[in-house]
This record gives sequence, structure tokens and C-alpha cells, in this order.
Amino acid sequence: MSEDKSSEEATDRSWLDKLGQLFSSEPRTRGDLVELLEAAHGNDLVDDDSRRIFEGALRVADMQVREIMVPRSRMVCLQAEDSLEENLSTVIRTAHSRFPVVGDSSDHIIGILLAKDLLPLLLQGNDRDIDIHSLLRPTQVVPESKRLNVLLREFRENRNHMVIVIDEYGAAAGLATIEDVLEEIVGEIEDEYDKDDRYYRRIGEGEFFVKALMPIEEFNEEFETRFSDDEYDTIGGLVTHSFGHLPGNGEEVILGGIEFRVTKADKRRVHWLRMRMNADKS
Repeated sequence: MSEDKSSEEATDRSWLDKLGQLFSSEPRTRGDLVELLEAAHGNDLVDDDSRRIFEGALRVADMQVREIMVPRSRMVCLQAEDSLEENLSTVIRTAHSRFPVVGDSSDHIIGILLAKDLLPLLLQGNDRDIDIHSLLRPTQVVPESKRLNVLLREFRENRNHMVIVIDEYGAAAGLATIEDVLEEIVGEIEDEYDKDDRYYRRIGEGEFFVKALMPIEEFNEEFETRFSDDEYDTIGGLVTHSFGHLPGNGEEVILGGIEFRVTKADKRRVHWLRMRMNADKS
């Protein structure tokens, strides 16, 4: 038997011994599992993506919903007493699929509206007779301290995609969605804005969707602008700075005659912008 083959067989035995030892011994610690995962990755049994998913699944068991929730100040809510036109404007502008609906006060969330529930009624021309209260889904609430792995299981069992997070006094502190939890495991989940590798795409006359990561130098070259890149490298960084805070979906600002509207942002950064040229001339 050659030395190479002997060495290979020894490696295989070592790997199998470790695997057998891990799953036959008690207690099974997280450290053991991480060590096994690293060994599997080193032996090319687990690729980089799979390893990150495994590590993410382990990580969410130690995380609480307060760490991923959209805070109350950045929640996009509909007003139950607003007109259908006003609420539809918010639905279209933010492009969300689910909205908390508030009643008499901003802290009184009376239900969740799914944008898709409006569509059949609008297509039937019944918009004047729509009572938003009749379309609301029940609100599910969870404490800020709930573990993410438990919340994910509840999402699956209840077939629910959004929860309202409450603080120790029972007041709304924010909201969380199933996508927020899954992104902690698998990384950012791409949507219709993310299908193209280009930094921008045209959606109308003088209107574009632009990735926040687009370098300012390239932005200036493409759109014949003169934004400075001395302090910020990306158009998203420049726009975020102009707000003076991390903007949420739907917030707008005009810079250099261009209107920028945030169309996709999370609690960490802006991802996509919708821009309209010559905004100061309209």
C-alpha cells in the first residue's frame, strides 16, 4: 500500500472516528458541533454556503427578537380611519406586502393588512365600499426577549409572516417578519430589485432603481452629476448622510436636483433607491 493511500485512509478513519464519537457521546455540546462542522468543511464535505447556513442556524438560537426587529419609529403603518386613497398611496409607495394597522392611537395596533387582500376588491370596482376593518388579519405579539429559533418555529406552525414585538410594559416596540429571521440564517434574501448585477435599471422617463452600493464615481459618470466622493464612496452613503439618520422605506430627499426615495432598507443600511431626475424642475 502506498504512503499516499495510507495517509488518505488514515484521514478518512479520523473523520469517521470523530463523527462517531460526536454522535455517540453525551452530552453533545455546541462546541462539538462547531468542531465537526469545521472538520466537514475542511474535508470538502460541506461547502462555504452550507457552512454559513449551519452557523446561522446555531446563531439564531442565541439571539432574541429585539436584535432583528424593525423598531417602532421605523414601522410603516396604515391608519384605520384614513381614506382608502391615502392608505393605497402608502401601500404603493413602500411596496410592502404586510402592514400593521393602527386605530385611535399610534400604539393601538388593531390588525395586519395584506396588500394582496385589497387587489380583488379593487379589481371588482368596490373601492368605495371597502371597510379596512373587515380585511384585517389577527395581530400576533411576542416579547422582545423571545428567541429567534422559537419564533421561527411559531412562524411555521402558525403560517404567519409578521409579528408585533412588545416591550415589558406591553407597548409596541417594533415588528419582525419571517424574512428577518431567515436572513440571519441564510444571509440577505434577494427580491425583485436584486435580480440584476447592474448598479441601476431604468423604470421610466428619468426614473431609475439604483443600488445603494453604486460607487459615487460611477454614478457621476453614468448620470453626469458632480457628487463628491471625498467622504463617502457610495451613493447610498451620501444619501444616508443627507438624512442625518438611517432612513426607512419610503423616505425621500432631494440632492443636486435628483429626488431619492428609499425603497429597500433594513435596520442596518439602505439597499435600494428609486431616483427621479430633475426633481427641482417638476
